Amino acid sequence: MSETELENVYESWIGREEAHVARIEAGTARAMAATLDLDAAPAPGEPLPPGWQWLFFNPTVRRSGLGADGHPQRGGFLPPIALPRRMWAGSRIRYLRPLPVDVSATRHSRILKVEKKSGKRGALWFVTVSHVTSCEGAPCIEEEQDIVYREPAPAAAASAPTPAIHEAQPQWTRACLADSTLLFRYSALTFNGHRIHYDQTYARNEEGYPDLVVHGPLTATLLQQFALEHGDGRRLARFDFRGVSPLFIDRPFSLEGRAAPDDGLELWARGAQGELAMSASATFE
Repeated sequence: MSETELENVYESWIGREEAHVARIEAGTARAMAATLDLDAAPAPGEPLPPGWQWLFFNPTVRRSGLGADGHPQRGGFLPPIALPRRMWAGSRIRYLRPLPVDVSATRHSRILKVEKKSGKRGALWFVTVSHVTSCEGAPCIEEEQDIVYREPAPAAAASAPTPAIHEAQPQWTRACLADSTLLFRYSALTFNGHRIHYDQTYARNEEGYPDLVVHGPLTATLLQQFALEHGDGRRLARFDFRGVSPLFIDRPFSLEGRAAPDDGLELWARGAQGELAMSASATFE
């Protein structure tokens, strides 16, 4: 099949939709609170914390239906893009109303865009997906999620140059460290089979990382928690984030932030070498 024909196939996925129903289980919320080492979990009827919606609605594909990377094989809801490396690049999230714990909710998903771009290491495909999570017929969370597909990692990826130091000066900072237990528990809670989070040999030899990779949505969840701690008790209304460079197991990183001119917050995660790992912004109700 020619490149043009492939592009037409991929773009034919635009407009595809699916819906999933899930109970926002209190037991899962308790497990997440324990995973993040929090003092308490939200009780039934209380709002689900921002970012915790990613614990639910995840595909439960049979093991025989997984690809070599541990993700579901291509060609279901998402287009069958052949590039081997797949990652969640970022999201734009609106929290419209609280999503209570221990209720039934529905997530409607729609593919908005399939777009080819060129990067420093070859072709990139971006897939933008809309997710609307509703409870009792009313939307609670709207999200646009960007998924990027990349070329194979170069053989010398482990010897990549030292990244540039992020120069932004924070008002607040918190030191973090992701160990194997945290990565294991978060993978289990999100039913995430991507091998870069638990299979060191695969992460190094197949995807070119120096070690196990911290989940992007886990970092984004920690940044949302950090935003609430500095939001003067206000409810989070919008959170946007973009992954810039990966964080790795057992390497210290920090959550950092400062007040923004629009009465929101500018946030970021800084890696062990001072590099920008994730940028984000938060606004409040």
